[in-house]
Amino acid sequence: MTDIRILIVEDENIVGLEIKKRLKKLGYSVHAVAKTGEEAIIKTAATSPDIILMDIMLKGEMDGIETARQIKNQHNIPIIYLTAYSDEETISRAKETNPHGYILKPFQEDDMKITIEMALHKHRMNMDRKTEQA
Repeated sequence: MTDIRILIVEDENIVGLEIKKRLKKLGYSVHAVAKTGEEAIIKTAATSPDIILMDIMLKGEMDGIETARQIKNQHNIPIIYLTAYSDEETISRAKETNPHGYILKPFQEDDMKITIEMALHKHRMNMDRKTEQA
Protein backbone atom coordinates (compact mmCIF):
# COMPACT_ATOMS: atom_id res chain seq x y z
CA MET A 1 0.00 0.00 0.00
CA THR A 2 1.29 3.43 -0.87
CA ASP A 3 1.26 6.32 1.59
CA ILE A 4 0.32 8.92 -1.04
CA ARG A 5 -2.55 11.05 0.27
CA ILE A 6 -5.05 12.08 -2.42
CA LEU A 7 -7.81 14.67 -2.35
CA ILE A 8 -10.57 14.16 -4.92
CA VAL A 9 -12.55 17.23 -5.95
CA GLU A 10 -15.68 16.05 -7.74
CA ASP A 11 -19.20 17.47 -7.45
CA GLU A 12 -20.99 14.35 -8.69
CA ASN A 13 -21.23 11.96 -5.73
CA ILE A 14 -21.37 8.75 -7.78
CA VAL A 15 -18.38 9.80 -9.90
CA GLY A 16 -16.42 10.74 -6.77
CA LEU A 17 -17.13 7.35 -5.21
CA GLU A 18 -16.09 5.56 -8.42
CA ILE A 19 -12.81 7.49 -8.58
CA LYS A 20 -12.17 6.73 -4.91
CA LYS A 21 -12.84 3.02 -5.50
CA ARG A 22 -10.49 2.93 -8.48
CA LEU A 23 -7.73 4.75 -6.59
CA LYS A 24 -8.00 2.35 -3.66
CA LYS A 25 -7.83 -0.56 -6.11
CA LEU A 26 -4.58 0.96 -7.43
CA GLY A 27 -3.22 1.13 -3.87
CA TYR A 28 -3.64 4.85 -3.17
CA SER A 29 -5.10 6.40 -0.05
CA VAL A 30 -7.95 8.87 -0.55
CA HIS A 31 -7.90 11.17 2.47
CA ALA A 32 -10.82 13.35 1.46
CA VAL A 33 -13.43 14.05 -1.18
CA ALA A 34 -14.65 17.62 -1.75
CA LYS A 35 -17.72 18.56 -3.78
CA THR A 36 -17.12 22.30 -4.20
CA GLY A 37 -14.16 24.57 -4.72
CA GLU A 38 -14.66 26.14 -1.33
CA GLU A 39 -14.71 22.74 0.35
CA ALA A 40 -11.57 21.72 -1.59
CA ILE A 41 -9.66 24.74 -0.27
CA ILE A 42 -10.68 23.93 3.32
CA LYS A 43 -9.87 20.21 2.98
CA THR A 44 -6.53 20.97 1.34
CA ALA A 45 -5.51 23.05 4.36
CA ALA A 46 -6.83 20.45 6.80
CA THR A 47 -5.45 17.26 5.21
CA SER A 48 -2.30 18.40 3.34
CA PRO A 49 -2.73 15.95 0.45
CA ASP A 50 0.21 14.89 -1.68
CA ILE A 51 -1.81 15.36 -4.87
CA ILE A 52 -5.23 16.62 -5.89
CA LEU A 53 -7.49 15.21 -8.61
CA MET A 54 -9.64 18.17 -9.66
CA ASP A 55 -12.78 18.14 -11.77
CA ILE A 56 -12.93 21.32 -13.85
CA MET A 57 -16.70 21.82 -13.89
CA LEU A 58 -17.76 22.19 -10.26
CA LYS A 59 -21.05 23.43 -8.89
CA GLY A 60 -20.88 26.49 -6.68
CA GLU A 61 -19.04 29.80 -6.75
CA MET A 62 -15.76 28.48 -8.19
CA ASP A 63 -15.00 26.06 -10.97
CA GLY A 64 -12.06 23.66 -10.72
CA ILE A 65 -9.67 25.97 -12.52
CA GLU A 66 -10.29 28.86 -10.12
CA THR A 67 -10.10 26.44 -7.19
CA ALA A 68 -6.75 25.13 -8.46
CA ARG A 69 -5.48 28.69 -8.87
CA GLN A 70 -6.34 29.53 -5.25
CA ILE A 71 -4.88 26.29 -3.89
CA LYS A 72 -1.65 26.82 -5.83
CA ASN A 73 -1.36 30.33 -4.39
CA GLN A 74 -1.40 28.89 -0.85
CA HIS A 75 0.08 25.39 -1.17
CA ASN A 76 2.72 23.60 -3.18
CA ILE A 77 0.60 20.60 -4.17
CA PRO A 78 0.44 19.06 -7.64
CA ILE A 79 -2.98 19.13 -9.28
CA ILE A 80 -4.27 16.83 -12.00
CA TYR A 81 -7.40 17.84 -13.86
CA LEU A 82 -9.85 14.99 -14.27
CA THR A 83 -12.63 16.11 -16.58
CA ALA A 84 -14.91 15.35 -19.50
CA TYR A 85 -14.23 18.75 -21.08
CA SER A 86 -11.52 18.99 -23.71
CA ASP A 87 -12.52 22.06 -25.72
CA GLU A 88 -9.79 24.58 -26.57
CA GLU A 89 -11.09 27.30 -24.23
CA THR A 90 -11.19 24.95 -21.22
CA ILE A 91 -7.75 23.53 -21.98
CA SER A 92 -6.33 27.02 -22.44
CA ARG A 93 -7.72 28.19 -19.08
CA ALA A 94 -6.50 25.01 -17.38
CA LYS A 95 -2.97 25.45 -18.77
CA GLU A 96 -2.71 28.84 -17.05
CA THR A 97 -2.61 27.04 -13.69
CA ASN A 98 0.31 24.80 -14.74
CA PRO A 99 -1.34 21.49 -13.85
CA HIS A 100 0.75 18.38 -13.38
CA GLY A 101 -1.61 16.35 -15.56
CA TYR A 102 -4.89 16.21 -17.40
CA ILE A 103 -7.05 13.07 -17.65
CA LEU A 104 -10.15 12.92 -19.82
CA LYS A 105 -13.21 11.05 -18.57
CA PRO A 106 -13.97 8.27 -19.09
CA PHE A 107 -10.51 7.11 -18.12
CA GLN A 108 -8.67 3.85 -17.73
CA GLU A 109 -7.10 2.94 -14.39
CA ASP A 110 -3.69 2.55 -16.02
CA ASP A 111 -3.91 6.10 -17.40
CA MET A 112 -4.79 7.42 -13.95
CA LYS A 113 -1.91 5.57 -12.27
CA ILE A 114 0.63 6.69 -14.86
CA THR A 115 -0.53 10.31 -14.67
CA ILE A 116 -0.43 10.34 -10.86
CA GLU A 117 3.03 8.76 -10.71
CA MET A 118 4.41 11.13 -13.37
CA ALA A 119 2.91 14.16 -11.61
CA LEU A 120 4.41 13.14 -8.28
CA HIS A 121 7.79 12.49 -9.90
CA LYS A 122 7.75 15.88 -11.64
CA HIS A 123 6.76 17.57 -8.38
CA ARG A 124 9.57 15.85 -6.44
CA MET A 125 12.12 16.80 -9.10
CA ASN A 126 10.99 20.44 -8.94
CA MET A 127 11.24 20.42 -5.15
CA ASP A 128 14.73 18.87 -5.28
CA ARG A 129 15.83 21.50 -7.80
CA LYS A 130 14.54 24.32 -5.58
CA THR A 131 16.33 22.84 -2.55
CA GLU A 132 19.61 22.62 -4.48
CA GLN A 133 19.29 26.26 -5.58
CA ALA A 134 18.65 27.52 -2.04
